[in-house]
Amino acid sequence: MIKRIIASKVKNYINTNKVIIILGPRQVGKTSLLKEVFKNKDKDTVWINGDSIDERSLLEKESETRYKSLFDKTKLLIIDEAQRIKNIGLNLKIIHDQLHLKIIATGSSSFDLANKINEPLTGRKLEYNLYPLSFEELANHHGLFEEIKNLPNRLIYGSYPEVITNQGNQKEILQNLTSSYLYKDILEWSMIKKSDKLLKLLQAIAFQIGNQVSYNELANTVGLNKETIENYIDLLEKSFVIFRLHSFSRNSRNELKKSKKIYFYDNGVRNALISNFNSIELRNDVGALWENYIVSERIKYTSYNQIYSNKYFWRTKTQQEIDYIEEREGNLFAYEFKWNTLKKAKIPKSFITAYPNAETKIITPKNYHEFITQ
Repeated sequence: MIKRIIASKVKNYINTNKVIIILGPRQVGKTSLLKEVFKNKDKDTVWINGDSIDERSLLEKESETRYKSLFDKTKLLIIDEAQRIKNIGLNLKIIHDQLHLKIIATGSSSFDLANKINEPLTGRKLEYNLYPLSFEELANHHGLFEEIKNLPNRLIYGSYPEVITNQGNQKEILQNLTSSYLYKDILEWSMIKKSDKLLKLLQAIAFQIGNQVSYNELANTVGLNKETIENYIDLLEKSFVIFRLHSFSRNSRNELKKSKKIYFYDNGVRNALISNFNSIELRNDVGALWENYIVSERIKYTSYNQIYSNKYFWRTKTQQEIDYIEEREGNLFAYEFKWNTLKKAKIPKSFITAYPNAETKIITPKNYHEFITQ
């Protein structure tokens, strides 16, 4: 089993007086992580699967007496796919406050997507995100040299655990994942009747990674209004399918202020949506694949290592651009991503002039591992 970085954090914090919440997309390994961490605690541990109608019904009635009866000898309560349980936030608050159990709940989407947890558990929870396997986790498992060799494979097939451990079946696994399972919660909670529109939106976004996204253009492409497009994108982000970067602007009239880019948390999911698993040598979108991979890996790295920062891209009206910017503790760090190392890359002079104290760096296949492991 490939060791997950947050496993040690979950172990360390299980003895605190907090409900531990682990969020991440479906099939990313949340259940496997908990089974590995708590494999020796079967006798006093109760597992509830929120995807099971029978099991989730046990927690859908807010009753302290009922919970005391159910969990009389329980020390650790683990609830998988907890977002599917009605009033889960209030129920967890009752169990936490009255029974004093150790509680871990997982979800394949942010619980506030269904307004089920945030307010009731204010001050009572620790929250972690679990993503598809990170470069750091894979390098720790396979060795740095071996993982660097696998870069072209990662750009095409991504890093979902089942994809990594089932070489040869990657296409089938990814197609099954993106058929509807990955955004199952959105289709159910939001009462989206036109799932074909959701798929069409995802495909349109997939063709635009690395580029600025216009909600109006997406609306025209998909055949929905702008407000619906914005709502769908928000839901997809809360379900850990995509994420947004907004444009950075501080002091120049020439800087774009309201633009946005959209990336996928996993390259394999992106490629499955457009049914393109061609090798790197046969593609004309390798630059976009590279950018999506590096940005998503950096998101994993900063999350797992608790590097708190605001994340942006930068672009001017004259088309000068920087792929990725982090603002940490009042300092700016600007990064340009280049796949082709034969072409010289540089940071735009206008950015250096506007932000002379910013640290800048070019990220290429020769040094990318430093950017996402140190």
